[in-house]
Amino acid sequence: MKLVDAHCHLEPRDFPDVDAVLARAAAAGVVQAVVIGQFHGPGDWGVALEVARTRPSLVATLGIHPHEAARARPEDLAELAQLAARPEVVAVGETGLDYYYDRSPRPAQARIFGAQAALAKSLGKPLVVHVRDAHEDCAVLLAAENASQGVIHCFTGDVAAARRYLDLGFHLSLSGVVTYKKTEALAEAVRFAPLERLLVETDSPYLAPVPYRGKKNEPAYVVETARRVAELKGLPLETLAEATTANAARLFGFVLP
Repeated sequence: MKLVDAHCHLEPRDFPDVDAVLARAAAAGVVQAVVIGQFHGPGDWGVALEVARTRPSLVATLGIHPHEAARARPEDLAELAQLAARPEVVAVGETGLDYYYDRSPRPAQARIFGAQAALAKSLGKPLVVHVRDAHEDCAVLLAAENASQGVIHCFTGDVAAARRYLDLGFHLSLSGVVTYKKTEALAEAVRFAPLERLLVETDSPYLAPVPYRGKKNEPAYVVETARRVAELKGLPLETLAEATTANAARLFGFVLP
């Protein structure tokens, strides 16, 4: 069985020994992981590019998270455009809208999100979207930017939200949240969405799935999310793993081992 963790963060503060993390992931069947590189400040995009460059089981993205939107300057967007054009960067993001925390003013979030949606489109690369409590505005902005290639990471919406993103051409990536109690609306959305548009992820080190909830999440645990998604789709785990792995490889453009 082969699995792809479609979204994880492997910063040194959380994972000082990345190779040990990857060894556990490989033992669990994870053959590829998408490492998210995020803007931390001028010239600082985290370690995603560095850790992915020397590890064939990793690919990297770069983007400006909505939490950091108010801090991003025009020159930061210009630097992102240069870096994201590199062949080793497989996607732009994560970017998006977060109305739950509102750590940046919403107009700033929309401006930075729109700029990155346009950048992804110009580069012909997928867009990795973070959205929390903002599904309507997110879908409207994506439509306005004619964005049609990418993934709604850690999707937690209902059928209506799923339909809007799917109609735009986006994939839905499921995290450990799908294993939690009182997520029936999300479960219905998973049942509704076509298999060829689903991915699974950890969002490590956050959102560990049951039975690891409350612990630090890591790529090896993506199998538990895949297991729950397979149950909701009425499929064997192996079938779900094969499909989501192929979906991730096609979306992000990497070759599976």
